[in-house]
Amino acid sequence: MSLTVKLQVFEGPLDLLLHLIEKNKVDIYDIPIVLITDQYLEYIRKMKEEDLNVMSEFLVMAATLLDIKCRMLLPKEINEEGEEEDPRAELVEKLIEYKLYKYMSYELKDMHMDAGRTLFKKPTMPKEIEEYEQPIDYQQLIGDMDLARLNQIFKSMMKRQIDKVDPIRSKFGKIEKDVISLEDKTAYVEAYIRCHRKFGFRDLLEKQKSKMDIVVTFLVILEMMKLGQIMIVQEELFDDIMITSRMAA
Repeated sequence: MSLTVKLQVFEGPLDLLLHLIEKNKVDIYDIPIVLITDQYLEYIRKMKEEDLNVMSEFLVMAATLLDIKCRMLLPKEINEEGEEEDPRAELVEKLIEYKLYKYMSYELKDMHMDAGRTLFKKPTMPKEIEEYEQPIDYQQLIGDMDLARLNQIFKSMMKRQIDKVDPIRSKFGKIEKDVISLEDKTAYVEAYIRCHRKFGFRDLLEKQKSKMDIVVTFLVILEMMKLGQIMIVQEELFDDIMITSRMAA
């Protein structure tokens, strides 16, 4: 007589671990790693999953549990602060974070279901009310206001606007931002290097049109030096920096 085993479907290895911890009613901060590892391995032995990508995630977690189990048998490691390190600490942190997001998803699902049971009534209003416009009493609106009073208010507002103008800064010209493409500058420097092969850094910078051009050119040179495309040498302090190409001609 064959024995049929019905397994719960878990969304991932952390979900299975969390289930085992809750099932055994143990403290998540003090996981009995031997017990949990044995039960975890028993679960994945019974799993019949054709998707190797999914199974690989469970096997990686199994290897992690076995590693922690082995480290628990060894003498405790001491960190820089002189405290003993718990091999389970990183796993506990991941489980707590997973549990937090899991219960948040439950809350969002409940809110979604509650919203689905909410009904709204479209606003209805008689046509007469929609088309009604309250009459304006211009006499009451103007009150004791006359043209002289309006002119006085207008001049007062214009004077306030003039007072806001800074007499010094208002004469400054418009400052426009230089837009320089890093890709274009890189192409320019590479072409310059292929033509000259060896040259002074000052010569390259003197051909730039603005401070922003110089800054971007300097960044391009640093990047090319990091990639090993050029070699930089300075014989003496304050001498010109000589750049030699390592790029294929």
